[in-house]
Amino acid sequence: MHATMALHQPLNEPALPGPNDLGSIALLLDIDGTILDVAITPGSVVVSDALRASLSELHAKCGGALALVSGRIIRDIDTLFAPLRLPAIGGHGAEMRLSATAVTRERHADAIGDDLRKLVAAVAAEDPRVIVEDKVSSIAIHYRLAPHLEHSLKTKVAALFERVAVQNIEVMHGKSVIEIKSSHFSKGSAVNELMKSAPFAHRRPVFIGDDTTDISVFEILPTLGGIGFSVERPMQGANGVFGSPREVRGWLASLCGRKETIGNE
Repeated sequence: MHATMALHQPLNEPALPGPNDLGSIALLLDIDGTILDVAITPGSVVVSDALRASLSELHAKCGGALALVSGRIIRDIDTLFAPLRLPAIGGHGAEMRLSATAVTRERHADAIGDDLRKLVAAVAAEDPRVIVEDKVSSIAIHYRLAPHLEHSLKTKVAALFERVAVQNIEVMHGKSVIEIKSSHFSKGSAVNELMKSAPFAHRRPVFIGDDTTDISVFEILPTLGGIGFSVERPMQGANGVFGSPREVRGWLASLCGRKETIGNE
């Protein structure tokens, strides 16, 4: 089965773009859970050579208007996809790079304070299987290795923010992760800024995401004339649903003219 056949799409909604649309769209892709299968730890995800090839080719076919939109910081994105470098939004919107050769710039200087960082680390110290990912502009508490601790961790983080007066910080709950970041930036606000800059300006954004941290992008797509697709589950604002990251990778390959099926990567 081809990826485009597997997409669950409401009636009367825009169809997935095809190869002939690449000259007029901007491809915006979340990473974990969207183009990569979620792994047991952030560092154990796998990027296939086939995916690198698809992204490289599509970046060229879109005239440079392909960007990765992630909670990971751009330095880590580059390491993950090396030697491929792409335009990117990192740290949930805290960073942006408009082209493969451009300098990464901070959109906001807000960082998690040292005192809050220590308090969050203390919450996560409940179990060694809980992983704290410090991204400077945000902190992620991963509990995929200890899913039974979900309720306990969420309760302790909520109690922490009730006890400590911290301004302009938001807590987001994703797939086996608690994300803590400044409320001054988001993926949505970063995408809105990205779409005003060359080579993304005057193109139709097509966004694919899978988790609550992507909702801010889905929300702004109508104002940009764009469309969005979620992965594995329907999400508010999405125009259709891919069944899995593998289906997304299959669709990306099909945009490059490859007839491979979802199972061949």
